[in-house]
Amino acid sequence: MALALGMCETPGCKAVASLQCPTCLKIGIQGSYFCSQDCFKGSWKTHKVIHQLAKGENDSKSSGEYNPWPSYHFTGKLRPYRRESRREVPERIGRPDYATHPTGVPLSEQAVRSSAQIKVLDDEEIEGMRVACKLGREVLDEAARVCDVGVTTAEIDRIVHEACIERDCYPSPMNYYEFPASCCTSVNEVICHGIPDKRPLEDGDICNVDVTVYHNGFHGDLNETFLVGNVKPEIKKLVEVTYECLSKAIDIVKPGEKYREIGNVIQKHAQSHGLSVVRSYCGHGIHRLFHTAPNVPHYAKNKAVGVMKAGHCFTIEPMISQGSWRDEMWPDNWTVVTTNGLWSAQFEQTLLVTDTGCDILTKRLEKNGQPHFMDHI
Repeated sequence: MALALGMCETPGCKAVASLQCPTCLKIGIQGSYFCSQDCFKGSWKTHKVIHQLAKGENDSKSSGEYNPWPSYHFTGKLRPYRRESRREVPERIGRPDYATHPTGVPLSEQAVRSSAQIKVLDDEEIEGMRVACKLGREVLDEAARVCDVGVTTAEIDRIVHEACIERDCYPSPMNYYEFPASCCTSVNEVICHGIPDKRPLEDGDICNVDVTVYHNGFHGDLNETFLVGNVKPEIKKLVEVTYECLSKAIDIVKPGEKYREIGNVIQKHAQSHGLSVVRSYCGHGIHRLFHTAPNVPHYAKNKAVGVMKAGHCFTIEPMISQGSWRDEMWPDNWTVVTTNGLWSAQFEQTLLVTDTGCDILTKRLEKNGQPHFMDHI
């Protein structure tokens, strides 16, 4: 309590007061005087509402009156919550070109955007990718430890951010085309690119956490969908099949294989379980650039260009939905949701084509490489 002078705010107490609420001082609320610790404690339940109003918070289970887009018709039950402020990255940590661009435009990517040429990495570049992907895996594993009932996606973002900094990594999503957070958290009907916020995860949710780190000039990209509490059997099946789609696609990666074949494998497996493959978003080349050639569609009969060669590095990241494959975007210009409000899952790995097949650079090192959701089945 800081020393000041005023009238005690406790109802019925008109004593001269010299104590001020420290939280009010911190967030800039004027007044808030109390004559004693007893008066302060006795008024706490009603007084703390002022803090919540000032911070724009809402203690109820739903987002309450917070509705940034009154005219938008939501496709499902999920709603946006208020977000945390963008986190800071220490100056000592190297960062990609878009990190400091006023609109987050990756100029290095733009320079080669019209080219379909796929870069073959040399030994030094391959080692750089191995290190970045290993660190990315460590960061995602940190997120997996905290993804549970009652935890907000903003808290997951904080964990991811701090884990990046501890490993001298820049969180690649931050400021990429002005994305406001350090990772993507996509819950339930969100297909991808969900923005972390203050909504606590609920029993029965699923939550995809998409992590990319930038370390010594290279990006490592991966994601997993986590089960939160007691998830319905049909949702568990969605998650399982999505992981199987990724695994089956990885199995065909080898020199000489056409990139367009990946989508055929994924769609065949998804459709055999009555599920659909999202078409608007695809896997991508990755190395010194976050997104580059090749484009890797996940649906069948696509027109992807290119043949795999040793030294190619790219992601496969199928998004599998219940019902329709179609998507739409929230007015935040990032959050992609299913048009029918049904749920969607995703898994992603970064792969390096070798002479005989491929290395999964972002593979989980424990539990025989199995994804975290299988620890709970």
